[in-house]
Amino acid sequence: MSAHPEPVRPAAAGMPGRSAAEIRRHIDAQRQDLGRSVEALRGRVAELTDWRRQVREHRRELVIGAAVVGFAIGGLIALRRRR
Repeated sequence: MSAHPEPVRPAAAGMPGRSAAEIRRHIDAQRQDLGRSVEALRGRVAELTDWRRQVREHRRELVIGAAVVGFAIGGLIALRRRR
């Protein structure tokens, strides 16, 4: 006998006493939940990456931003011409 006995494997995590059929039903339910989550995520990603829709919804902010940038560039050009 060695001085170091074999390590005892911990009991498997989960719910003991479940039948194979119960485990399969649980896996199928999880698979369906995952499918719904992926579809919802696809829809959200498509919505957020639709740049035309984003432009339509934020037209006012874009116009204001473009005006600010235009005035800043115009001011810089005016200052350089004075020198």
